[in-house]
Amino acid sequence: MTRPLFLRIVNALGEWSSYFTARKDALNRQGLSPLQKCTAAIRQLGNGSPADQLDEYLKIGDSTAVECMKMFVQGVIDKFGGEYLRRPTTVDVERLLQIGESRGFPGMLGSIDCMHWHWEKCPVAWKGQFTRGDQGVPTIILEAVASHDLWIWHAFFGVAGSNNDINVLNQSTLFIEELRGQAPRVRYYVNGRQYDSGYYLADGIYPEWATFVKSIYKPQTEKDKLFAQKQEGVRKDVERAFGVLQARFCILRRPARLYERGDLEKIMLACIILHNMIVEDEKEEAANTRDLNLNEIPSTSVVQDPEISHEDMPAFTKVLEKHSKIRDRPTHIQLKKDLVEHIWQKFGQN
Repeated sequence: MTRPLFLRIVNALGEWSSYFTARKDALNRQGLSPLQKCTAAIRQLGNGSPADQLDEYLKIGDSTAVECMKMFVQGVIDKFGGEYLRRPTTVDVERLLQIGESRGFPGMLGSIDCMHWHWEKCPVAWKGQFTRGDQGVPTIILEAVASHDLWIWHAFFGVAGSNNDINVLNQSTLFIEELRGQAPRVRYYVNGRQYDSGYYLADGIYPEWATFVKSIYKPQTEKDKLFAQKQEGVRKDVERAFGVLQARFCILRRPARLYERGDLEKIMLACIILHNMIVEDEKEEAANTRDLNLNEIPSTSVVQDPEISHEDMPAFTKVLEKHSKIRDRPTHIQLKKDLVEHIWQKFGQN
């Protein structure tokens, strides 16, 4: 994190709450400065260090350091969550589709996967529902969608670790905007066939829905092998995003020492917000866009604003219709066949 970005966060938190301002106590003694409090929080998030380790450097007690971290993550969510945890807007979707088309996947909005966070302080009575065989320890699951520049567009956290990715998907808010009719409308062409909804690249456990494109298990033909290679390579975007997120915020890589699930959720969301802020600050997105020469790529995708309904809730019949459209298996099979042909025509001739 650069110094200007850190100072921007400190100033914003000072406007959010008087807790992050310079104050004096009843004896007219100067209290901790906003820089001390924010530094204590950032060090706990970035280094994963215990609270009592900061006493010698920052002159701050362990209980105060924990309080600073809890206030810091709440302030980051309140001040920056609306911008850096937003779902893709019409402009964002148009750019994501254009980048996906340049990589051989017209209509792709990103890659989806799940990550586990070890909960060390999980209550003994809950350990059964938070422990899965392959993990061996109590965990809490994060479901995320990431794009090529490591920006995380969707984050759903809090499901017990005993669940698999399908269980998490059935509880997540990934398709809420589509069901409400508030998501941007997409139209694109693959192999000469028109499609009206974007999709995410996923691994083999995800269901065969129209909104997911999976690899081919044990491909036999050259076309299938090329498609599997390209799909598995592009899908690593979300894996890289998880790796960078844990590298920047080691608290997510180490066992969580807090007791409350709500505090862990706020920490996870705050780390994702800070991660997206760092991505924007480093201008990785602009650099990747220049490297891809998007202006030279003819786009076949059309993105329109959502059809906003002024009713409190959309008609139930429309919700069911969109729900069945999202889970349509024949569309998934046809889209996969068209993508195999499209990628073979685009990359297989070389």
